[in-house]
Amino acid sequence: MTPHRPRELRQPWLRALLFGCGWVCVALGVLGIFLPGLPTTPFLLLAAACFVRSSERFYLWLVQHPHLGPWIRDYLDGSGIPRKAKVYTLIVLWSCIALSAYLVQRPALWIFMVLGGLCGSYYILKQPTRR
Repeated sequence: MTPHRPRELRQPWLRALLFGCGWVCVALGVLGIFLPGLPTTPFLLLAAACFVRSSERFYLWLVQHPHLGPWIRDYLDGSGIPRKAKVYTLIVLWSCIALSAYLVQRPALWIFMVLGGLCGSYYILKQPTRR
């Protein structure tokens, strides 16, 4: 899959910065596969966004990667999130919020945690469900 892409940036320092950020996001995305609570898809999408403006070669490598590519392609195609992944994501999201609320005994911060959780839950539930 090679969707319409913007041209690479001309400023070398900005391309280098985005290239470095892309690799940090790839590393965090791969860690997210193995560590519960650390998201995978957002980091891989951010990596693709960084590479699309800094390196066509690595953008294509990431999007066509046999293991990492489907995370990105499914989102870009709009084909949705599997039901099992939605349920898992929501369970982990709200478990992390509950644990954080327990550890941080400040009700004022709980409001921000719950609002963030509600926004994240709404976004996840709004995405199409893939079987």
